[in-house]
Amino acid sequence: MLTRLILSSMRARALTVVLAILTIAFSVGLVLAVNVVRDGTKASFANTISNTDLIVGARSGSVQLMLYTIFQIGNPTNNISWDSMEAIAARPEVDWLVPISLGDSHGEFRVMGTSVAFFERYRYRGGQSIGLHQGAAFTGLYHAVVGSDVAATLNYELGQEIVVSHGLASFIDHDDRPFKITGILERTGTPIDRTVLISLESMEVIHRGWRPGAGSPTGPEPAMAELQPKEVTAALVGIGSRLDIFNVQRWINTYPGEPLLAVLPGLTLQELWQFIGVAEDALRAVSLMVVGAALLGMIAVIFSGLNERRREMAILRAMGARPGVVFGLLLLEAMIMAGAGCLIGAVGTYGLLYAARPLIDAHFGIWLPMQGPGPEELKLLGGVMAAAGLASIFPAARAYQLSLADGLSIKN
Repeated sequence: MLTRLILSSMRARALTVVLAILTIAFSVGLVLAVNVVRDGTKASFANTISNTDLIVGARSGSVQLMLYTIFQIGNPTNNISWDSMEAIAARPEVDWLVPISLGDSHGEFRVMGTSVAFFERYRYRGGQSIGLHQGAAFTGLYHAVVGSDVAATLNYELGQEIVVSHGLASFIDHDDRPFKITGILERTGTPIDRTVLISLESMEVIHRGWRPGAGSPTGPEPAMAELQPKEVTAALVGIGSRLDIFNVQRWINTYPGEPLLAVLPGLTLQELWQFIGVAEDALRAVSLMVVGAALLGMIAVIFSGLNERRREMAILRAMGARPGVVFGLLLLEAMIMAGAGCLIGAVGTYGLLYAARPLIDAHFGIWLPMQGPGPEELKLLGGVMAAAGLASIFPAARAYQLSLADGLSIKN
């Protein structure tokens, strides 16, 4: 009976009630979307590289090494010698090592020199290997494999020739030695999609004796075997036994030949999240303030209707309703509005994010984990309901205080 009365009263004020519910739904959806995108971003960063035990580079900050090696953010501080790479690879605990050479670019995309083992050893999203959508990996000098974003953005096809630029955002091209596209990678949702991959030997030959404006020295092309690089930027390392990871890391970090740094990808990502935790907390605080503003709007709607409903309350009292019934009427009405807002916000947010998941993955490389509300989200929805109940005490107490005589004295 009381619920039917509340619903009838809400229908009479349908426009303001619907607006209040939609405001709550929007604010709740915003908080849920922030949580989903945050978790998806963390998962995408964590899944950018998997099954790699150590990342080795010149000594710098661990986060900096991770960012420029894996995420193509920032620039390397220094290179490391090929002798050091061979010394690390020769360790009995090391199962495999994939060298990486960075520093050149192709338009807005970075160029990575590496070995064919990269296509076998690089893993993402829990162990998936990168595959070729078209063509094959590089097998000779001046062969290039481009990521899916590179091919899509520049409309590249197999057999097309491209020119590598010296450095990043550079106007100086290695145009005397163009590369032929031999392969296009499948989409991975990682920075590899925005990368042009060439062999280490190709990276070596275009820089051997090269001078700006003069190009490379003329003469017969050297054989692949003659183009062993003298230095590289970094290396991905796999250890045979996880029990040996920290021993190898300590050995690399104290390597006497040159200052090196070996980092564990998982631990370094945790360090990165600590750096950006302040921004994450600030974004969450703004979202919660939006929820608070929506609840205040709901209370304002209830308050603004009290004067119009004073006769309604008086009639209820005259029919024998106790003051607690009037109090409960306003409290339950606020809870219904908050519950409807939470339901619409949750269903709408998860539905829209699920539908937009392929687009978000395609444009931003973030794969959103859509597993429904977890403990944190359920706690949030419960908190919104509890806050709505507490906030509704004020208009409910005001309705409770309205006297029967005050209501009956209002003229038509």
